[in-house]
Amino acid sequence: MKKLFLFIGVLSMSFLNAQDITDALRYSQQNVLGTARFRGMSGAFGALGGDLSSIQINPAGSAVFLNSYGSITLGSTRTINEARYFDGFASESDTNINFNQLGTVLVYDNSHSSSNIKRFSLGLAYEQTADNADEFVSFGRSTNSIDSFFLAEAQGLPLDLITRRTGESVNDLYAFLGETEGFGVQQAFLGHEAFVIDAVDPDDPDNTAYVSNIASGVFDQEYIVESTGLNGKFTINGGAQINDDLYVGVNLNTHFINYDRVTDFFEGNNNAGSNINEVIFTNRLSTNGAGFSAQFGAIAKVSDILRLGASYESPTWYYIEEETVQRLETFSDTDGTAVVNPNIINLFPEYKLRTPETYTGSAALIFGKQGLISLDYSYKDYTSIELSSDNGVNFTGVNSDIDTALQDVAIIRLGTEWRNGNWSIRAGYSYEESPYKDDRILSDKNGYSVGFGYNFGQFKFDFAYDYTDQQRQEQFFPGSGFTNFAVVDTFKDNYTFTLGMNF
Repeated sequence: MKKLFLFIGVLSMSFLNAQDITDALRYSQQNVLGTARFRGMSGAFGALGGDLSSIQINPAGSAVFLNSYGSITLGSTRTINEARYFDGFASESDTNINFNQLGTVLVYDNSHSSSNIKRFSLGLAYEQTADNADEFVSFGRSTNSIDSFFLAEAQGLPLDLITRRTGESVNDLYAFLGETEGFGVQQAFLGHEAFVIDAVDPDDPDNTAYVSNIASGVFDQEYIVESTGLNGKFTINGGAQINDDLYVGVNLNTHFINYDRVTDFFEGNNNAGSNINEVIFTNRLSTNGAGFSAQFGAIAKVSDILRLGASYESPTWYYIEEETVQRLETFSDTDGTAVVNPNIINLFPEYKLRTPETYTGSAALIFGKQGLISLDYSYKDYTSIELSSDNGVNFTGVNSDIDTALQDVAIIRLGTEWRNGNWSIRAGYSYEESPYKDDRILSDKNGYSVGFGYNFGQFKFDFAYDYTDQQRQEQFFPGSGFTNFAVVDTFKDNYTFTLGMNF
């Protein structure tokens, strides 16, 4: 029977659309986590090259290598989330370990001395672009109830539509509504079935007005989020050195998205006249996607001291699939517990996401073998994000929200490295503007880094520590009638270890 329900779920989502601006932005914000040397300088490598992660900023960086090279990187991230929700404060800490990077670049000197092309390079690399592991808890006392979520979806719907027929199961009607009406009507059905809301006239099948069974007053609420997964990309790189002062390169990238998220919302009340005293609403989201992008870049030696770099990264064109599972439970002091648990996996129609393109200009000062200072400036226009579908799903509303709420941003990375014998000491700073016009939704992001490396000759070992902080408003149910949110301060400590080898 379970297989039958899964099959119904696949059919039922053919006209369902629940993606919003949060989803679009989440998959458009990709950052190269990179090698320890790269992170120790906060990623300011656009005019430098000579590092396997640098080719993700400027593909010409592979042509700077003098010999073939490979590296592998392990990273540990500790995330601290401090959530404030009305009078409540909670702090959660989580540590996650991943392979950030694995790759090699093969260098071929041109044996034809008369040619302007002095060297060719071929790079193959895997880079993690996002660690989706996240966890936080928020709790507090509010005067707004979750009933507004279900009421907003139900108003205007005929009672007959969200009421089960004789012999009809919860699974049957939930699947039918997804197929014919969409995600919002499914939410109205959940609320009605679990007695959160009721019809003004329960004896009239044409009734379109609804009231809450939760009395007004104060509500103790808790919202728990746990997400897992990671995003990454695989790169094929080609580069060349032209004469003695120009390097050029190109990347062809394939991307993947793996994101799983579970949210649990709890609400309790002792309000006089309330027929429902507790609500537990659980939502599970699973996202998988694949995409393609390309990059082009060049680095010029203007003088012995100055290098300039320029690069362009195309939009990433993703195909994304999502599925959800929902469960709603209520408790009444007088009537006991009601559980609505549709045994249905909602499979959303595959949709397309176009992320912003990126332009980067870079400059570096090279002080012989003693050290260097490097600066990158990148530009991205988040209003260019676009969702579309080959399955007839209309994303006009979401795309309009993107144009209204988002903006173009500047990203600045500054790094330095100084050498003493076989040792290298590094430091860096990064700044990224908020993609939202209202930076209270998501603040600017600041990052700081330090690191060191030791060159053993054939082998190299590098270590980096970097720290970032950012604040966001975490809306519990974006785009719904229940507008409550927590303010979350996120602090990340990253420890990165890279082992490299010349060959």
